[in-house]
Amino acid sequence: MQALELLAPARNKEIGIAAIDCGADAVYIAGPDFGARKAAGNSFEDIGELCTYAHRFGVKVFVTYNTLWRDGEEEEAHAQMLRTQEAGADAFIIREPRIAAWEDITIPIHASTQCAIRDVERARWFESLGCERIILERELSLEQIRAICAAVQCEVEFFVHGALCVCYSGDCRLSEYLDGRSADRGECIQACRSLYDLVDGDGRVLLRNKAILSLKDFNLKARLEELADAGVSSFKIEGRLKNASYVKNVVRDYSLALDALVAKYPERYCRASWGEVMGGFVPDTGKTFNRGYTELFLDGKRGRWSSMDAPKSMGEAVGTVSRIRRNAATRTMEFSVKPTRAGVELRNGDGFAFATADGVTGFRGDVCEGLQVRCKDVPDLREGMTLYRNISAAFEKTLETQVCRREIPVRLSVRVHGKYVLELHAVTQDGREVLSPFHTDVETAENRERAEAMLREQLGKRSGVYRFSVGELLIETAGGALPLLSAATLNAMRRLVADDLDQVGVSRQPNVRCRSREVGAWAPDRVSDYPAIPLEGAQGVKAYQSASLMRSKYCVRYELGLCPKYQGAKPPQELFLLNNGRRLALHFDCAACEMTVTA
Repeated sequence: MQALELLAPARNKEIGIAAIDCGADAVYIAGPDFGARKAAGNSFEDIGELCTYAHRFGVKVFVTYNTLWRDGEEEEAHAQMLRTQEAGADAFIIREPRIAAWEDITIPIHASTQCAIRDVERARWFESLGCERIILERELSLEQIRAICAAVQCEVEFFVHGALCVCYSGDCRLSEYLDGRSADRGECIQACRSLYDLVDGDGRVLLRNKAILSLKDFNLKARLEELADAGVSSFKIEGRLKNASYVKNVVRDYSLALDALVAKYPERYCRASWGEVMGGFVPDTGKTFNRGYTELFLDGKRGRWSSMDAPKSMGEAVGTVSRIRRNAATRTMEFSVKPTRAGVELRNGDGFAFATADGVTGFRGDVCEGLQVRCKDVPDLREGMTLYRNISAAFEKTLETQVCRREIPVRLSVRVHGKYVLELHAVTQDGREVLSPFHTDVETAENRERAEAMLREQLGKRSGVYRFSVGELLIETAGGALPLLSAATLNAMRRLVADDLDQVGVSRQPNVRCRSREVGAWAPDRVSDYPAIPLEGAQGVKAYQSASLMRSKYCVRYELGLCPKYQGAKPPQELFLLNNGRRLALHFDCAACEMTVTA
């Protein structure tokens, strides 16, 4: 049976716990340093607390050490990883292959998507280092994923939701070239979301002030079954800089989708952790930050992937703007919304956005009554414009107040021996088992039916993370007598059983590092196209003049209908991106169907 894992991002401990409560089977989080999101570091203490909570449900915690190191950093990175390992981490997500040679790192290592794994050769090479999991490049087709899964014995992880880098993962130096901050060091400035002019070799402007390199967000919820059938076992959500409401909403949505897949094929699939999510909210990823959604290259075909008109979240269209009234004295405005569909309700604090020639403008609706909005003046808003809602105050409130609760089902059997012994036999969903006898020096209940109902009601409640369900109730006394126990006594018994289950501990697999082949010395020439560690200073700038700053499956010419291969167009010989006096050259390899960006 194949275990399916939903892997959620955690900017911090609190968001990690929220993701677990909403149904995540694993979370990934950064340690203090050396993570690919420098703004998302966490202390060893917080990682330890997250691990303690996660392991109660068999949820795993993966810690990211997936930056490239500079000279002299190896010792500090090694020391941090040892402390993280002691805190209870279940695996490390790595970028530096030399980590594989450290014998004192005993938990599994996963090859990060930054390792640029997009073919069988590269997948096998990282497996040969001892990686128990490889995380694939996002710009792959389903058939490419299937071929890689068939070629390796290790686990395969694939992103299914969230923001997309325009370049191949781990193969981008644009941020460092433009601003000196390297994506390989967790400092990406997201230059792909910046606005550019597109000009040809003669200086003619083809596009002005557009986020030409910005892609829509990934959404493969409808393709989980195909990915699982191809061999993917871990389904990853992007977003270690996202807030709690984003993570909760997306995790709940995908967890329900995986539950449906397991229910459809109960003999083939199961979830990788245990526990059931109770209560909570109805998820809706349309109400969460997104730039529009795409399935990218999964079908092996090109599509319109760009979000150049809206590099920020536009949200859902709610209607068109009408009857604007501005008050110059108070610098406020009031307008009406003509809804595009029935049932549109606006609430105080909703966030709105609209598109102009200069990009996306957002603002807050301070007072919303029906379809009337009052707020601070937004000069660029005009009548007839389409209005989008990118923050739903009502939905955010729902996420905050209707909290998901994760519980472990417990099957409880009750046996009464003689007159004074009540024995509780508890078996959890994950297979833990305790037998707890209680001596009950009390009177015999006169009303057997009422006493049995009391037993079922009080013993069947929730204690801690455990939800008890009384199954069989066996009476082994003459005449079927039951002890007369108060509700308080039965509740105390149930809590003691829950404490006993906690003492049993979680029956997880031991963290044993497997090495399928002997680990050799680090030899970059053994893997094609492995990106070099960025150079610094004048030497680095000189090297960039002849090297590509990024490679991508995304193609500006195809996006604009200028592709000679698929659209029969005759594009300009040269295309450039301009931004604040900086010029980037675009190059097109039609044989490989790739675009590169150079200085």
